[in-house]
Amino acid sequence: MKMDFDKWALAAAAVVLAVLPFIASGYILYIVNLLMIYIVLALGLHIVIGETGQFALSHAAFYGIGIYVAGIINNAWHPNLVISVLVAGVVAAGLGYLLGALAIRMRDIYLALSTFAFGEAMQWVFLNWNEVTNGSNGYQMSPAWFFGFELTSDLRAYPFTVLGAALMLWVTVWLSRSQLGAAFRAVRESDVAAQAMGVNANVIKRVAFMCSAAYAGMAGGLYTTFASFIHPESLGFWTTILILIMIVVGGIGSVRGAVIGAVIFGLISELLRQMLSFQEIIYGLILIGFMMFAPRGLFSGRRRTRKAAAATGAGSSGGTQA
Repeated sequence: MKMDFDKWALAAAAVVLAVLPFIASGYILYIVNLLMIYIVLALGLHIVIGETGQFALSHAAFYGIGIYVAGIINNAWHPNLVISVLVAGVVAAGLGYLLGALAIRMRDIYLALSTFAFGEAMQWVFLNWNEVTNGSNGYQMSPAWFFGFELTSDLRAYPFTVLGAALMLWVTVWLSRSQLGAAFRAVRESDVAAQAMGVNANVIKRVAFMCSAAYAGMAGGLYTTFASFIHPESLGFWTTILILIMIVVGGIGSVRGAVIGAVIFGLISELLRQMLSFQEIIYGLILIGFMMFAPRGLFSGRRRTRKAAAATGAGSSGGTQA
């Protein structure tokens, strides 16, 4: 029943997204482009936190790396959009793998603090490496290109952000159902049990960090398709907190929850744009409320996983008795 609902929901979303460019204003298309970026970011954080259970707070840093890498490539060489997005993802993935290699010996609060420190260090780089990022003045980016077609408006960028988000959603679902996804969840539940089943927990954690960073880097690359300016202040700790709230409220461990959380809080962040001084308070209250009264979020992937495991165990037990 849920599978049928998901198919109908996806079909309805596809129809709406297909019709939207013909009826919506430029501002609406900008919002949708931004929501597609948030979806990719939330899916990336879902992999490292929801699937693998590694509490990382460095997502905004990899997002910023993707933006600057793609922006620098666009300014210098004006290559095909696909190249700049892929290079941004590969650079972020490489740094994510290195961070994972350094952080795998840490757990819980220590892992969160170490990844938070990396994020703060990268923001310092964005603010002070004037020769590359133009520092606190912000970085101006040339329009992206696609086979000679210049993306100079939200309308022109729209199909690329939508298709990019759809592709990353498909990759996430495929990854979740693959053997690697099973290994992610085994490490999330217990390192010791995963090792006993033959899963190399350290390698899996590094791969999770790498995949998560690649998503953030490619989200940064896609951001350059409709944005021409980036300031380091928009890549700070609160950006990571916003993405974290998306997957917590949506439901940690749920792909569906990550997508819905990204849409909900992407819209809320835009509505609160004129209330910058209250954003942190409102986000904090929402996060505290969900952690107290609905810690599993709107859609919980872990609950379904454990129920399925219990049902499988009961079924095999019954079969043995018979």
